[in-house]
Amino acid sequence: MHKDKLNSLLTSANTTIKEAMQKLDETAEKILFVVDEKERLLGTMTDGDIRRGILNGVGFQDSIESVIRREFTAIKRGIPEIKKYAERILVERKVEQIPVLDENNVIVDVISWKDFFGEDVHLKTPALKHNHVVIMAGGKGTRLDPLTKILPKPLIPIGNKTVIELIMERFYKYGFHNFVYTLNYKKEYLKLYLKENNFPYSIDWVEEEDFLGTAGGLTLLQDKLKDTFFVANCDSLLDADFKEILKWHKENNAAMTIIGCHNEVKIHFGVLELSNGRLERILEKPVHDVIINTGIYVMEPHVISYIPKGRAVGMNEVIDLISGKEKVSVYPISNGWLDIGQWEEYKTSLKLLSDSDYV
Repeated sequence: MHKDKLNSLLTSANTTIKEAMQKLDETAEKILFVVDEKERLLGTMTDGDIRRGILNGVGFQDSIESVIRREFTAIKRGIPEIKKYAERILVERKVEQIPVLDENNVIVDVISWKDFFGEDVHLKTPALKHNHVVIMAGGKGTRLDPLTKILPKPLIPIGNKTVIELIMERFYKYGFHNFVYTLNYKKEYLKLYLKENNFPYSIDWVEEEDFLGTAGGLTLLQDKLKDTFFVANCDSLLDADFKEILKWHKENNAAMTIIGCHNEVKIHFGVLELSNGRLERILEKPVHDVIINTGIYVMEPHVISYIPKGRAVGMNEVIDLISGKEKVSVYPISNGWLDIGQWEEYKTSLKLLSDSDYV
């Protein structure tokens, strides 16, 4: 590995959770190597380690000290036929990177899965999964007037594709190919689009007689959904590993998992902190780190029975109903979510997507 690339993967134990998240995004290698001031390896850290730390109460401004994985796989420099040995370890232990250490435990190289199997090995479509993806597509999309007076929100163009085409592509990348739509507003447009485009997916739909809100349409699917399924708003674009999210949901024995995304809330004013009517301090333009609901969920089929039938029901109401009875988990991600449900977000999304390979 080139020295500059290696250095980009190194970090100290004093790094904050937020800084580590940003560094992981920049390197796109899914792992950081935690070293001391002499670059001796102390441990490793992945986005999964950060995710578990956040859910266990570690703050975004806390150091990564408590989430470092101190047991790790490494090999020593000077081993005969080191490349061949590393390849065997990568396959046997199912790891993606192996640090190479010198006699003082200083990290001098990283041997990667990609060195042997190529850049695109993880881009191949995995075995197809039977779990359904429900796309809530019945709303009027009034926040995007006047565009949605002509087109239903799911057919809004992003580059040369529609929103729902991008949503399905992202799920299909991880093997999910069974899609079910809840339809209402301008439903004939959507039905025609889904019928005539010859998508390589299994596509079905149900039709609402009345507007049933962001979750009420799920009651029409009670007899169709027999296994764990995803729910996605038709204005949420998410670049995430849905296979890993499903695995997380199962491992946490959750009835529902909410996918949340880190976001910075910036206050463009000086904020006054008071105590007993006296000024304690002024925070100048503070930034608050929060986790935003992306509008994408994993659910067990039995939770549909909690949803009231025959009326509009919002997803927040459903979350409250489920959390009062069973476990609701959160799967936090650091970025990769775009909300195109309002004009400003839509225009921002167009700009971001035009500068990337998302479309």
